[in-house]
Amino acid sequence: MTTVNANEIALGIESFGDDDAPLVLLVGGTTMRSWPEALCERLAAGGRRVVRYDLRDSGESTTKDPEAPAYTLRDLAADAAALVDELGDGPAHLAGIGVGGMVAQVAVLDHPGAFSALTLVGTRAVAPGPPDDDLPDHDQAAMSRLFARPMPDWTDRHAVAEFAATGAEILGNDPAAARATSGRIWDRTPGTVPPVQMANQMGMVFSRLDCKPRWRERLPGIQVPTLVVHGRRDAFFPVGNGEAIAREIPGARLLVLEKAATAIPDAAVREVAEAMLTLR
Repeated sequence: MTTVNANEIALGIESFGDDDAPLVLLVGGTTMRSWPEALCERLAAGGRRVVRYDLRDSGESTTKDPEAPAYTLRDLAADAAALVDELGDGPAHLAGIGVGGMVAQVAVLDHPGAFSALTLVGTRAVAPGPPDDDLPDHDQAAMSRLFARPMPDWTDRHAVAEFAATGAEILGNDPAAARATSGRIWDRTPGTVPPVQMANQMGMVFSRLDCKPRWRERLPGIQVPTLVVHGRRDAFFPVGNGEAIAREIPGARLLVLEKAATAIPDAAVREVAEAMLTLR
């Protein structure tokens, strides 16, 4: 792991594979840990240089005030383009998961020359908040259970990991995997100040971002090969959101993971990697 200065900020990155191979840039939601090591390793074994990175206010990237971010969704998109330029291996295959998928959509739209392909996993084409009338909203029963839980003691690693595990169970993900990932995120979070820990663990900074102007209407302008991956059991961004993106981006391929929720499970890593490797 290291940091790279891009767009006048420091971004924490981790790299897999040959530095001379075609670049796949993975945007997490919010930390790089949203992307499983097994997937990164398969992509690298398939002849790609894989770089996953932390968004601002998370992980090893510049952290200032997650409760009042002084940047926008479009700034995060510009970070991705600037990182490709700094790495010197562009254009890159850009992939975003969850809210990172929002960053990826805007990045390809705003900086088309920086990217050669696009993968979107478990995301939607409208900003946090109420969706468009034709898009399914969060599963309300799951959300009620998710947000009824008391917040953990953010200074207690075990409590934070258990909080992540119960959230994963509610959403239909693997609690053990979520617990382990949460612990690794906690270990590399700069301090235990509650807003910083919350930003790293939950990505709450996105609820405070300026995400205007809308970008959904621009999706037909995406000209790069696109893969849309979505879990059939996704209660946070139900699968209809992925289906809509795939319809609206010309030539996009939709890959529905029948047994997946919001995370990419171990059982689906090979299928997702193979689909991503068809894009350059």
